[in-house]
Amino acid sequence: MKISDFMDLKLLQSIQDQFSDATGLAAIAVGDDGNYITEGSNFNDFCMKYTRNSVEGAKRCIKCDNECTGTYYCHAGLMDFAADIIVEGQKVGAIIGGQVLPQEPDEEQFRKIAEELSINPDDYVEALRKVPIRTEKSIRAAAGLLADVVNQVVNLEYMKYCNSKRLNVFDEELETATRTVEIINKKTKELEGIASKQNILALNASIESARAGIAGAGFAVVAQQMGELAGQSAVIHKEISDAAKEIKDSVAKMNAKHNI
Repeated sequence: MKISDFMDLKLLQSIQDQFSDATGLAAIAVGDDGNYITEGSNFNDFCMKYTRNSVEGAKRCIKCDNECTGTYYCHAGLMDFAADIIVEGQKVGAIIGGQVLPQEPDEEQFRKIAEELSINPDDYVEALRKVPIRTEKSIRAAAGLLADVVNQVVNLEYMKYCNSKRLNVFDEELETATRTVEIINKKTKELEGIASKQNILALNASIESARAGIAGAGFAVVAQQMGELAGQSAVIHKEISDAAKEIKDSVAKMNAKHNI
């Protein structure tokens, strides 16, 4: 199951962008295969241009991405978060981000990190000064809120998608029922015609048997039976017609309800 199968990713992008604008935290969504399904919101140079762009920094970032969950401190001292997106008990993706400081940074400590990552310390500290600072409590609260909102919206979109599919099946079955009623009506008319012919044949047989006298006695019995069969056919025809009308009325009511 892929989120893009049942949801317009522009909606997910909008939620993510608004979250980042409101909190200053970076965010991006990934699918069940780990590939990005939205554009990054509020990503900063400290993480993207410098830390992740160095060989050692990228290695440490990937380790954090793979091993860390919830809201956590990354190897560079910033706070990040990762929350699964769950639909019907199945993980369909995740919302990840952060790239924010939980307190005023110790610039000398970050200069040491820059040297470990083979990054120019002055450039690294300059980028560090542009990183948003939020309290750890607010970071955890914001990450939790985003996870809840995204999960609720994704699950709502999935329900709408499933309901839409059910309505499509309903429409198809309604159309099938309508066609079946038309066939029943056609066949009952044919049956009505056969019953009429049986009545005429029975009447003609009765007349001929009367003319034949004693010799036509056996034929008269057959004529009588044909008349009885014709009568039974007429009764069956009426019952089928009544049933077909009930089905037709029921289909019409379902169609009316569906179109409200």
